Parts: sequence; C-alpha cells; structure tokens
Amino acid sequence: MSSSTRTQWTRGEIATVAFAVQRAPSVHNTQPWALEFGAGEVALFERWDLSLPGHDATGRDRLISCGAALTNLLLAVRVLGRDATATLFADPDRPDELARICATRSREPSEVDLALHAAIAHRHSYRMPLRDRPVPDELRGELLATHTDGVAARRIEGLAEAGVLATLLDHAGLVYRQDPVYQRELAAWTNTQRGYTPGGGLPRPRLSHDTLPWAGLVRTTTSLPDPDVLADRLRREFLLLVHTPDDGIADHVRAGQAAQRIWLHATHAGLAGSILTQPLQVPEVRAGLTEHLDLPGFPQALLRLGYPTRPATPSPRMPISELIR
Repeated sequence: MSSSTRTQWTRGEIATVAFAVQRAPSVHNTQPWALEFGAGEVALFERWDLSLPGHDATGRDRLISCGAALTNLLLAVRVLGRDATATLFADPDRPDELARICATRSREPSEVDLALHAAIAHRHSYRMPLRDRPVPDELRGELLATHTDGVAARRIEGLAEAGVLATLLDHAGLVYRQDPVYQRELAAWTNTQRGYTPGGGLPRPRLSHDTLPWAGLVRTTTSLPDPDVLADRLRREFLLLVHTPDDGIADHVRAGQAAQRIWLHATHAGLAGSILTQPLQVPEVRAGLTEHLDLPGFPQALLRLGYPTRPATPSPRMPISELIR
C-alpha cells in the first residue's frame, strides 16, 4: 500500500463507511447519528431530533449508541486502507459533531480490523434465552481484555452477584411499569403499521413473549420474573458490566465504543448478545451496582453474551441516504 496522502472519498468508500455505521446498535433502534464527508476526513454527528426524553432523559444512552457507531466507522475506514484517528467534540461551534476522523494516510488494515469489520453485518441484538453452554475461559479472557481509553469491563460472576443484579433489575422493572411518561413513549416507538420507519424504535412483532422484560421493554401488563429465578438465569449467562473512570459525555461515547468492540469480538467468535442500558437510567440501580460490586468508576452498560438458541432477526435500518448530510 502506498504511503501517499489520500483526500478524496470514492462513492464505494462512502457506501462502505455508511453501511458500517448503519449497522451499529442503538438505544431502542433510534439510530441517532449522521455522517458528513470532507477532504480526508469524516465527521459523525449526534442527532438530537431522535431523542427519547422519557427513556433517556440525559442523553447518555444516545451517546453510548453513537460511540458504538464510531467503532464501526473507524473499522470501516481502516479496512479501506486508510489510517483513522478520531477526535471527540473537535468543534465547539458544532456541538452536535460528536467525532471527527482524520483519514488522509494509507495503512494496511490489521487482521483484527478485518475480523471485527466482517462481524458488523452479523451482529444483531439477541434478547431471547441463550443456550445452557458456557463461554470458554480463553474467550472470556479475550473479551474482558477488550477496552477503549480507560473503559473497562467487569464480569458479573457467581450467584451472589447475580442476585444483586436480579434485585436491581426487578426494581427497575417496577419503576418503569408504573411510569406514565415511560409508558407513553414506549407505545409511541413500538409500531405495528406496514409503513414502519426505522429510527422510531422496534416493530411490535419483534417483542415476543420470550424477550427479556428487564431489557427496558416493560409495559404495565409485563409480569416481572421472580428475582431468585432471574438470579439463577443470570448466573448461567456471561454478563459484562462496562464502566468508566468518570461520567462525562466523552466517557459515555467511549463506553459505547468499548461495548461495541467487545460485541464484535464476541460475534466473530460465534456468540450472540445484547446490550442493556435502560435499567441503569434508574439512579438506584446505577448506585447499587457501584456499591455492591465495588466498582472503581461509573457503570454505563451491561452486555449479555452466549450461544444462541435460534438465529436473531435483524432490526430495520434507515436508508443510507438519510445518514449522510
């Protein structure tokens, strides 16, 4: 690969980058991002018009979602043979510009870059029960070692810790079941019409009886699992808690970056998974995790990973044309 400077994007390169961003996970499938291509750079924007004030009052989950999109963006740029360095919140005059990626230098993609980029198209949110098959210790170690700029992942391990998590998730479920603002917003972004438009949540048929109610899909009629039963189930899953040393907006973005890299590593290894952030919007849940698990920082997201019992169905996606400014 030549080391010469490259500034222009071809139509094929733009499509490759946009597709990778399009496939990123997001809070309730809102896909709150946009791209802008310039000479030798690409900017990732946070779309404030796709906010969920009832579910995500502070915008933390939206930033985590954009962080996941940033991971995909960087991987796509690198597999195109360009070096990619990102600067967060580079322009104070454009507060919705979340990251600017410089991509003028040529560089051969690494084997890891190629593997994770290939996993982007196969990563889907999996909310159904996982197979009762343990994740191998070596793979667990690899996933725990994946991190981004000080972000760390901690395993939820043993029945005692699973019991703590189950109790906190049960509390979050009770809170959301009785929250009228949350319930109105849940009804608004759950759709049944034929002309469903991505970016407004999940279509109702996707929310089947075996999805996990503690993942943030709690209705007034949802029956919450018994905490002891849930604790036993959690104990048999591979659960990672992503946490950051601080709790600013850059930390939320980096948490999303780290969670997505872990998820893509897991996908490449044949695992399925989902990311849980909704319960952490309840202050008592977040504080309880920090206290009972003796965390050195702030919990941002839970990842549940394991072997699937059936294939996951992809979520609807916005057209690429709507992603590019």
